[in-house]
Amino acid sequence: MEVSEEGIRRVQPLAQSGLSRVPPQYIQPLHTRPVFHTPTEPRNIPLIDLSFFDPTRRASTVESIASACRDWGVFHVTNHGVPLSLLAAIRRTGRAFFTDCSMSEKLRYACSTAASEGYGSKMLATSDQQQDDAQVLDWRDYFDHHTLPLSRRNPDRWPEFPPDYRDTVARYSDEMKILAQKLLALISESLGLRASCIEDAVGEFYQNITISFYPPCPEPDLTLGLQSHSDIGAITLLIQDDVEGLQVLKSGDGGGDKWVTVEPLSDAVLVLLADQTEMLLLGLFGAGFQS
Repeated sequence: MEVSEEGIRRVQPLAQSGLSRVPPQYIQPLHTRPVFHTPTEPRNIPLIDLSFFDPTRRASTVESIASACRDWGVFHVTNHGVPLSLLAAIRRTGRAFFTDCSMSEKLRYACSTAASEGYGSKMLATSDQQQDDAQVLDWRDYFDHHTLPLSRRNPDRWPEFPPDYRDTVARYSDEMKILAQKLLALISESLGLRASCIEDAVGEFYQNITISFYPPCPEPDLTLGLQSHSDIGAITLLIQDDVEGLQVLKSGDGGGDKWVTVEPLSDAVLVLLADQTEMLLLGLFGAGFQS
């Protein structure tokens, strides 16, 4: 079993070791295990075309965003302005780091805590800390990049392989900032506010980019790649590969919540409202969008 100098077990070499059972630390309690079922109704989340540069379409785009935020708190956007070649490049370079680099190379960039930049995995508490028996690990490795503001961005902390990795992450960061600002403006307008309202309230723009890798699991019905959560910050922009698995919690019209699988769309960016925006809207209106 390959581990780092801190004794942290990584999921990828664990999955590649030939094990046929999931180790106990990764097994979810019964009530949080994934539920697989055949959907009885369309499961696609809202899909919004951002071709609002045509002035005749901006009003309808704002209305669509208002509806998607109110009813879902998540939606896909197309014609978003981020080059599709860049989306393909960030997928390619991110995957190459995990699949084509040796473990010793990956561990050059290892981070020791969840808040640190670098290559990581969710870990158990260290031996000198009290262990929470209820803690369950995610079936996931990741690389977290600190990208904005520019004072936090240090590409020397990012992988050198593939050769275009650092440039790709930097360009992706800049494009996603532009898209986030556009979306926050549209969300503000959908509430009848000035376009800059949410961004002004949030303050200085902080951005992290996380590339997640989910190795094949021998017992996928017992574990989760990433446990249920809400995102900190103002907004999350996410792109998927072609493997399904991501789910969002949808409030039912007649009460009751259900998990809905998000269909991967290669040309789209997934938009999720995060905690900071939700709290801001609660403060402004006493009620917010779903998130």
